[in-house]
Parts: sequence; C-alpha cells; structure tokens
Amino acid sequence: MANEALSEAVKGIIARAKEGGLDAGYEGYKALFASPEFASYRPEDQRLALRLMVLMKGAPRVPTAAMKEAHHVAAGFLTGLVSAHAEPSDHELLGVCHVVLGDEASAGAVFRAGLDLERARDPQSKLCGTLMKRVSTV
Repeated sequence: MANEALSEAVKGIIARAKEGGLDAGYEGYKALFASPEFASYRPEDQRLALRLMVLMKGAPRVPTAAMKEAHHVAAGFLTGLVSAHAEPSDHELLGVCHVVLGDEASAGAVFRAGLDLERARDPQSKLCGTLMKRVSTV
C-alpha cells in the first residue's frame, strides 16, 4: 500500500486477528472502514484494504455477527466507489459483501453489472471469468 498510515492500520488488524481471532480482525476492519481517515485515502489504497477483508482466505462459511457488521460497513463504502468509479473489481467486492449479508439478489445484480463493464473492457480478462463464476453461484 502506498499510504503508510493505512498500511500500519492493516498490519495492526492482521496482528489483532492472529491474537484475538477472526472476529477481532473483523472488528478492526469495521472501525477502519468507518473512520474519517479511511475516506481520505486514495481509491487505490482503499480498494487494497477492502479487498484484504472481503476476499479474506479462511473466512467462515457461516458469517459471524462481527463479520456481517464489517461487511455492512464495507458495502456502504464500496457502493460509493462503484458509483464514483464504475470499476468492475469494486462490483466484485460489493457483490461479495451482499452475499455475506445474505442478499443474493443484490449480489447477482452487482456481479452482472460488473461483468458487463469488464466484458466491454476486456472479455478475456481473469476478472471477467471470476465475475462469470460469481454470477452463476447466486
């Protein structure tokens, strides 16, 4: 990450998750994404932090309360990124948030919108394939 403060915050969250468990990590991400400082970071840096949480390896299949709360805050933030930048990768992250929150109809719509954008940009991209898989699962 280009932003040192954000990088340190994410490292702290990861350390907290290792010490206190996944819920402690999700609580850290929730606080980070809700902070005024996070809103001031460049979209590229915001995306990296959001991606780390939303696409986290080893996330429980059945979301915990802390996981849902963190994804709820992330979804609000990602909705703004989707509106402002129409970046297909933001659509993927927002769709995953909707899946975690149990709103598969919204997830499907967001994944399809991202897929349409990515197909227009590069129909052979890895993201295009990923979005096609996500559309087929909801």
